[in-house]
Amino acid sequence: CREVRKHNSSEWCRFIHSNPDCQLEGGFLNYLQGVFCVFPPRLLPLAVTLYALWLLYLFIILGVTAEKFFCPNLSAISTNLKLSHNVADHYVFSLTSPLHGVTFLAFGNGAPDVFSAVVAFSDPRTAGLAIGAIFGAGVFVTTVVAGGIALVKPFTAASRPFLRDVIFYMVAVFLTFLVLYFGRITLGEALGYLGLYVFYVFTVVLCTWIHRRQRGEGVTPPGPWEPEMPTDTEEGESSGTNSGDYGEEYRPLLPTQETSLHILTSALIPLDYRKWRRKPWYWRVFKVFKMPVELVLLLTVPVVDPDKDDLNWKRPLNCLHILTSPLLFVLTLKSGTYGLYQIQGVFPVWALITLVGSVLAIIIFCITSNEEPPKYHCVFAFLGFLASAMWINAAATELVNILRTLGIIFQLSNTVLGLTLLAWGNSIGDTFSNITMARQGYPRMAFSACFGGIIFNILVGVGLGCLLQMSSSQLVVKLEPDSLLVWILAGALGLSLVFSFVLVPGQCFQLGKSYGICLILYYLAFLCVALLTEFRVIHLSPV
Repeated sequence: CREVRKHNSSEWCRFIHSNPDCQLEGGFLNYLQGVFCVFPPRLLPLAVTLYALWLLYLFIILGVTAEKFFCPNLSAISTNLKLSHNVADHYVFSLTSPLHGVTFLAFGNGAPDVFSAVVAFSDPRTAGLAIGAIFGAGVFVTTVVAGGIALVKPFTAASRPFLRDVIFYMVAVFLTFLVLYFGRITLGEALGYLGLYVFYVFTVVLCTWIHRRQRGEGVTPPGPWEPEMPTDTEEGESSGTNSGDYGEEYRPLLPTQETSLHILTSALIPLDYRKWRRKPWYWRVFKVFKMPVELVLLLTVPVVDPDKDDLNWKRPLNCLHILTSPLLFVLTLKSGTYGLYQIQGVFPVWALITLVGSVLAIIIFCITSNEEPPKYHCVFAFLGFLASAMWINAAATELVNILRTLGIIFQLSNTVLGLTLLAWGNSIGDTFSNITMARQGYPRMAFSACFGGIIFNILVGVGLGCLLQMSSSQLVVKLEPDSLLVWILAGALGLSLVFSFVLVPGQCFQLGKSYGICLILYYLAFLCVALLTEFRVIHLSPV
C-alpha cells in the first residue's frame, strides 16, 4: 500500500480500493479512503492537518478516559477485593500496598500503552507500531522522564527497588530481543511474558515483606511504588482525579433534598465554575477541548469513588448507565459489527440491549433512593471498568489506523511512528505527572514509577497482545523486524538500562543534575540516529 504515492494522483483512489493491503482492520473511519478518495490531491496538506489534529484529540480521549474513569474504577474494584492500601492494619498494608501498585495501579497507568499494543499486534502490518511504541516509550521514560526528575529535584534513589526493577526490565528487553531475532513468538513464550510479570509481582510483595520483617517496626516502610507517600492532607490538596472537577468540592454544610433532575444535570456538567475562575488561561483552553469527551464519558461510564461518603452514587445517572454502558459495549466491539447484527434477520442486537437495559434501569430507579447507594453499588465499578476499557480500546484502534495512514502518506515505517508519535503520546501524561510529583517533593516515588511502570507495559503488552492473536490452528505469531531501526531501538533501550544500572550504584544512588543531563543527551543522540536510519542516511552496506 505504500506504493500509492508513486502512482499518478488520479489513480490513488482506485489503487486504494483494489489493493487488499490498503484495507484497515477495525475502526469506525477509513482514513486511507478519506485522504486519497474524499480529499482532492491539491488538498492533501489540509487532510494531513485534520488528521494530525484528530490524532492529538485521540490522545486526549485516551488520557481523560484512563485518568478520570478507568483508574478510579480500578481503585474501587481493588478496595472491594480488599487490595486497597488505605487499610488500618499495618501488616496487611505491607503486602497489599505493593500488590495494589504493581497490578491495579500499573494497569491503570499503562492502559493506553497496552491497549495500543494489543490493537497494533492484531494486524501483522501494524506490529511494528507496537514494537516501536513499547521500546520507544521505554527509552523515553527511562531517559527523558527519569532525567527530568533528577534535574528538577536531586535525590537519593531507593537502592533495592531500583536494582530489582532494572534487572527485571533488562530481562524483559532481552526476551523481546530474542523474539525479534527468531522472528516469531510461540504460545509458550507469550505465556512466559505473562508468567514473568506474575513472578515480578510476587518478588515485589516478598521483598516488601522481608524488608518489613528486617526492620521489625510497626510502621510499614514505603513500598516500591510509593517510596514517599504524601499524607492524607497532601493527597487531598494535590489529588483531583474525580472529586474536584465535577463540582463536588463545594458542598453545602447542611444536607439538602435534591430532585432527581437536579442530580442528573449537575452530574453531567464536567465543569466547576468556581474552579474555572481561579485556573490559568491555558488550563481553561485545554478544559474546553476535554469537555465534549468528558460529557460523553459521563453519560456512558459509571464511576464509583470509595473515598466519598455516597460512593459517588448518582441515582438517575447510574440508572441511565445501565442502558448506555451495554449499548457502548455492542456498538464499539468489533466497530459495531455485533451491535448491528440482526437476530433472525429482523430484530437488531442494539434494540434488544436498549429494551432490556431500559427495563432494568426503571427497576433499579424504583427500588433505590437518591440519598443512599444500594448494597450492590460495587457492581457499577465493574461496569465502569469495562465501559472505560471499551472506550480506550476504540480510541486505540483509531489511533493505530491513523498512524498507519500517516506512515503511508509520508512513506515512514511503522517502527519510527511507534517510537515517536505513539510513544510520546502515550507517555506525555506520565511525564507531566512524574515531573509534578518530583517538584512537590516526591522524586523517589516518581523515579520508581519510571522503571516499575514500564515493566507492565512490555511484559503484558507483548505477552497479551500476541496471545490474543493466536488461535487453535495458529499458535505462532510472526514478529519479523522490518528494518535496521528495530535493532537500533532495542539496542538503545538495553544500553540505557545498562547505563543506569552501572552509573546509579556508582554514584551511591545519589542522583543529581549531571545524571539527568546525561540521560537527556543520550535520548537526543538516540533520536538523531533513529531518524537518520529511517531516512537511509545510516544503513547497512550490502555484502
